[in-house]
Amino acid sequence: MENLLNLLPDTPLVDFTILILTVLIIPPIFERVKLPGLVGLLIAGVVLGTNGLGLLNPEDDTIKLLSDVGKIYLMFVAGLEIDLQEFRKKKDRSLGFGIATFALPLIAGTLVGRGVGFGWNTAILMGSLLASHTLLGYPIVKRLGVVRNEAVTVTIGATIFTDIAALLVLAVCVSIHGGNFTPESLVLQLASLAIYAVIVLFGFDWLGKEYFRRTGDEESNQFLFVLGAVFLASLGAQLINIDKIVGAFLVGLAVNDVVGSGPVKEKVEFVGSTLFIPFFFVGMGLLLNVSALVNSLTTEIALTGGILGGLLLGKFLAAGLAKFLYRYNWQEMLTMWSLSLPQVAATLAAALAGYQTLNGADERLITESVFNGVIVLMLITSLLGPILTSQFASRIAPPQAEIDLDQEDWTLGLEWEHPSQFVPDSDRFTVVVPVYNPLTEKYLVEMGALLARHEDGIVVPLSISMAHVHMDEPKLQIALKRSERLLERAVEVSNEFQVTADPQIRIDDDIAHGISRVAREQKANLIVMGWSEKQGLRAKLFGNVIDQVFWSSHCPVAVMRLMDEPIDIHRILVPIKSITPVVVQTLRFAQLFADTNQATLTLLHVGDHRTDPEQLQIFEQQLWDLLKKTELAVKTEVKTIIHDDAAKVIVKAAQAFDMVILRSTRYRTAGGLAVSNVTTQMMNELTCSLVLFGEPHS
Repeated sequence: MENLLNLLPDTPLVDFTILILTVLIIPPIFERVKLPGLVGLLIAGVVLGTNGLGLLNPEDDTIKLLSDVGKIYLMFVAGLEIDLQEFRKKKDRSLGFGIATFALPLIAGTLVGRGVGFGWNTAILMGSLLASHTLLGYPIVKRLGVVRNEAVTVTIGATIFTDIAALLVLAVCVSIHGGNFTPESLVLQLASLAIYAVIVLFGFDWLGKEYFRRTGDEESNQFLFVLGAVFLASLGAQLINIDKIVGAFLVGLAVNDVVGSGPVKEKVEFVGSTLFIPFFFVGMGLLLNVSALVNSLTTEIALTGGILGGLLLGKFLAAGLAKFLYRYNWQEMLTMWSLSLPQVAATLAAALAGYQTLNGADERLITESVFNGVIVLMLITSLLGPILTSQFASRIAPPQAEIDLDQEDWTLGLEWEHPSQFVPDSDRFTVVVPVYNPLTEKYLVEMGALLARHEDGIVVPLSISMAHVHMDEPKLQIALKRSERLLERAVEVSNEFQVTADPQIRIDDDIAHGISRVAREQKANLIVMGWSEKQGLRAKLFGNVIDQVFWSSHCPVAVMRLMDEPIDIHRILVPIKSITPVVVQTLRFAQLFADTNQATLTLLHVGDHRTDPEQLQIFEQQLWDLLKKTELAVKTEVKTIIHDDAAKVIVKAAQAFDMVILRSTRYRTAGGLAVSNVTTQMMNELTCSLVLFGEPHS
């Protein structure tokens, strides 16, 4: 091995290349055996570090830089992922549960630290490490359709308080460990921290909104602005002698409302989850001493067991207190407990910060044994928490749909309702159909014409010609001629269905924005687009045309992969997993198309095997209640299948149908790592026609 190391050039590129290959290869291997990818990265760090092959040295400047950037990015994404809208709905109860689920584990951890002989400062920091939580179970409650349950909403909102409070305790403990502690210095530290927090939370929020307003669609500059805000806030935190992760988390909260759920957030999270956050976990592994870790599990079992027991007991008592105060049932209480168990983002970042903090005597704020105990805690809770969440949350009755639609709302004509949607002031139903590929143009225009004819509306075939510097360039002339030919064919198809066509050519330097702008100008009710298979690195970094239209459009978007002529589609399958306004809009679209073709509609709900049968009956009844609100005579069937693999069931059921209509969804974990979703899997496996329906900004 030494001979191999001697052959490698002495350059930071070697370390960076090894990290890239590690992140590329290791997580998929561990996920294939049902283990979290981050566990694989930790183990890879141990193997590659000084206790293993010696390929990476945690003291190298390159490793330190990348690990620090990953740590900052992890805490920034944790703040960015918190749903402030859900927090505001139940802020009082979220604050109450947040105090309980922070204070009780803090007390338990402090008692464990004092019990094994640590000083008050180290013991209190140990307690704070147990007090925060990472919402690894969020995708599970989302999948089960109980994310709007009050107990779940309160737990999500409590994350804000627990993370902020834990980081504040870290800041104070680090200051005390520095050695120059006096009551006056503590007051000064808290005052400077309060002023800093106000500047970051309100200043960056205002600055971000102003910058985004002025830059409009300049996503690249907005992405750089967000990154600049993160690292500027982190440097500012160090100037007042608090850890940089405090600033990263606060700026995540500050720009939360600014970036929303749009393409800039997607880019920020993609870069973090692909590069920097995995680098942080590898860096954590490099710091692990295997012999010390084994020692923590054997000779220091009291410390490790105390840390784990303190967390389990403290979080359980906090959930029990919430049950008593807010009158939740046992399943809701246990779901709150399981959701608050995983210790990943704030816990690991704070533990590393404490481990790396030295005083004048070169004494660490937390010892290696505590650091190893936290790693064990992370490994156990990151596996145990989601497992328990899936068990308990599946037994919670889904909340009643918060949808009150009268008969007029269900006419499926002009009233496509959305909070931020432009409502057309014209009486005609308008469908915009972008055309580019001659091979798929006919089916798309035919679909648009069918929908427009049903509503006595018009279809707007649209061709985008890419702009050039000079408007008389030969390339632009060729593109315009091509657009004219495409639109001539589109008008012919529209005429076959006796539908008025209003063809449009747009010269634009951005295809997605060109589509969205024309749709707005035409006061469109719907955009019908063709499916694109391009999903390369550029699409992941900058988003493809479909992603950008979903985000920027003012009206619903239906992306289609049509295997047959629309007039030959008579059996339609619509998977339904929960009842939300977006799902209702998808169902309305399905009914609209089914009525144009006298097609039959099947609503398929795939339930978890742990779900109570009574809850499934309630859900079916909710669906029937919604269907009764429509005046369309569409033959509809509601079907429920119990199975743990929803994608497998839907793909198999789709073999008996001509078309499947799915809604557009994306999921992210609070740790910033992407979670594969059912929709993505099905799109790759379905062989029949497919529609991906999305609301504006989805």
